[in-house]
Amino acid sequence: MNNVVLVGRLTKDPELRYVGEKNNALTNFSLAVDRGYKSLQGENKVDFINIEVWGKQAEVFCTYMTKGRMVGIEGKIIVDRYKNENGENRYITRIRANSFKFIDSKNKNIDAVAVEEVEENYYDSYSLFSEVETERGLSVEELPF
Repeated sequence: MNNVVLVGRLTKDPELRYVGEKNNALTNFSLAVDRGYKSLQGENKVDFINIEVWGKQAEVFCTYMTKGRMVGIEGKIIVDRYKNENGENRYITRIRANSFKFIDSKNKNIDAVAVEEVEENYYDSYSLFSEVETERGLSVEELPF
């Protein structure tokens, strides 16, 4: 099972871009997540987690989220491996968000509108899966569901 739930604050305004042949929406951002304890000097310990959001969800996220806003993210861990110029293995770890929830809201109606918009259009971003290789190397057509 690969499931992650995080609550934290955006470290900067998210930026939307479109990638691939199908022009899929993508946003990457860093989420500041409190570890839940303080250092010996009394400072809060914080981790900065890299997050990616795809498709219609990325568009909605970028429309409503700004630096400093608190958000809940549910997703999975993705680890990419590559070799650097010295031939050494390097790893990049990030979270691919499956869903998100606005935790704080300047306008309480934003949450309802955004969630409704994501739910209505969630499966419109199906085409992004045709470009993303599945974890077991299967194409979308080979999946049993």
